[in-house]
This record gives sequence, C-alpha cells and structure tokens, in this order.
Amino acid sequence: MDSGAAAVCAEKASEIIKIGQVDDVQELQRRLCSATTVPERYIRDGDDRPDHAVVDDERAQERIPVIDVGELQRGSEDELDNLRLACEQWGFFQVVNHGVEEETMEEMEKAAREFFMLPLEEKEKYPMEHGGIQGYGHAFVFSDDQKLDWCNMLALGVEPAFIRRPNLWPTTPANFSKTLEKYSVEIRELCVRLLEHIAAALGLAPARLNGMFGEAVQAVRMNFYPPCPRPELVLGLSPHSDGSAVTVLQQDAAFAGLQVLRGGGGWVAVHPVPGALVVNVGDTLEVLTNGRYKSVEHRAVASGEHDRMSVVTFYAPAYDVELGPLPELVADGEPRRYRTYNHGEYSRHYVTSRLQGKKTLEFAKI
Repeated sequence: MDSGAAAVCAEKASEIIKIGQVDDVQELQRRLCSATTVPERYIRDGDDRPDHAVVDDERAQERIPVIDVGELQRGSEDELDNLRLACEQWGFFQVVNHGVEEETMEEMEKAAREFFMLPLEEKEKYPMEHGGIQGYGHAFVFSDDQKLDWCNMLALGVEPAFIRRPNLWPTTPANFSKTLEKYSVEIRELCVRLLEHIAAALGLAPARLNGMFGEAVQAVRMNFYPPCPRPELVLGLSPHSDGSAVTVLQQDAAFAGLQVLRGGGGWVAVHPVPGALVVNVGDTLEVLTNGRYKSVEHRAVASGEHDRMSVVTFYAPAYDVELGPLPELVADGEPRRYRTYNHGEYSRHYVTSRLQGKKTLEFAKI
C-alpha cells in the first residue's frame, strides 16, 4: 500500500468505527462444536445464503476452463484462443503447467496452516487494525450491523518493499517469511507470464500490459474457513470482485468452497484440479479492456465437516499509474465505459469499502 492508502486506512482506524463483537472464528467454532446454531451476525438473509441459486450441474463444472501455461509458452494458438475465451466468457480459469514448483506450493500451504493452528494469543501478535487490510483478523468490517464472514484471515503486503509491514509478518512458524518470499517470487513470475499471454490474446504486443504497470503491487491473503455447525446459513467470504488486474488462488483439496457467479445468476463451484492454480480477472483488467474481459463476482462457502484454506495473491499496477480503457481496445463507435483514474485512488476506495459484489467498480464507470 502506498503512503496515501496507508494514511486513509490509518484515518479509518482512528475514527470511531463501531464494528461490535467480532470473534475469532476458529475460537467460535470450538465453542460451538456441539451447537446447532451460530451467532446472529453470521446468519445471512435468504437470498444471500449459500444454497440460493446454486448451479448443481456437473456439465457446468466441465465448462470452467483449464489453461495449459506450458502450451502458451510454446506458442500454441489454440491455447491462446482458449485463454481468450476463458477471459471473455468466464473471467475465471485454472492453470496447469504454470511454473510454480509443487514443492513451493506445498511448503506455502504447510506454513500457512501451521500459522492458523497456533494458539490465539500467538496469532494476535499480528493484529489487523479496524479498517485496516494487513495483519491477522477480519478485513472489510466497517459497522456493527454488518454480516460477518465465517473466516479468519492473514493479509500481508509483499511488493514493492514499502508496502510491507514487517511487524505483521509472523515469526512462528520459523520458516514462514522465507517460505512466503520464495512463493511470492514464483507467483509474481507467473503473473507476468499470464499478462503477456492475456495481452497477446487481445491482439496487443505481449509487453503492453506489463509495460504500463510500473513497479507492480503484490499482496497476499491467507484465508482459513473452519467447519461450521450450520454451513447453510453462513458464507465463508461475501460475494465480491477483486480490485487487482489478476488474482492467483491456491486452494486445498478439502472441498469445493470457491463459487463463481455465472451470467444467468447461478453460483458454480470451482472444483480443485490437482496441482492447478485458480486465476481470475480483476476490476483493473476489466477497465483496461473496456469491459471486453470482465471481473466476476465470487464467494466462499463453509462446510459442516471440513476446514478449508486458501492462499490468494493479488497483482495490480503501481499506485501512481493512471488507468483507463486502452485506446487500442476502444473500437470505432464503441463508447468508453470507464473513465481515466489514478490506481492508488481506486485502491484506497476498494480497501475502505465493504465487500458488496462489484459495487466498488462503480468508482471507475462513466
């Protein structure tokens, strides 16, 4: 986060933000192990519950694309066309042969899980301030009547170095920082490659997007979803789109907790593919492509039997970059759907707003 974004979050934190009782969800789950209900603040209204408008259709799952990055690297025109269709029709896809070492992914998952399994007093050494977005706790909570997500988070700024808050990087487990550093380097390289191919799929020079990003911003958020006694009443993470250009998610294989909203209004589960990473288009890429590629609402649901964990990397332009639809992608006679704006301003808007579908993108619309 740049100094301006940090100042806004500090101002938010210093305001009297009445967020009410916000429990550590793992501790709450332990207290509720034999209960048949959950606190009222976690219970969603009818249309917002996880069983509403779910597409339980294996044929729908088959259409969630899987992209072979190795084939893209070898110059496959067919795979490049598959990538274009994935970005246009889904905004979500899984990637295989992506270049992130399996051992690196396993070590990151292990270190993150070990952190979440620590006693609460140890995790609370890295607190997320109210209105903040780095540290351990609950992000995007701004009022005491807001419905809460069934999730604990650890969020950290990674690159550039000035967005890091070293006091919030866990020292237990001992290898956490080293593991995250290694993981983040490999994920960053993947993001650069993906943006090259996404640019090529748009008919642009491969370096077009990366070249305008400056010193790209990279942040990571680890989400832990403990079992819930009433999973049909809660959400692990509220529906939202991402403010990034691209997001890369590593999910464990416990169960298909990630769901994507389809155009017809139904939620489709993203079933884990062994060794794959999930990639989605963020708001920034939607703006740059003038809506040709759209960011997509997604959410997480809880399980009554299994915990679930994910490691999510957000990759976006530098905060001082001016963003708007690329001139090459505004066809003759086609209106510009988004204005030009400073990416730092949009980032501040995003991190100080509740997760409410794609509402934050209204900031950029004409």
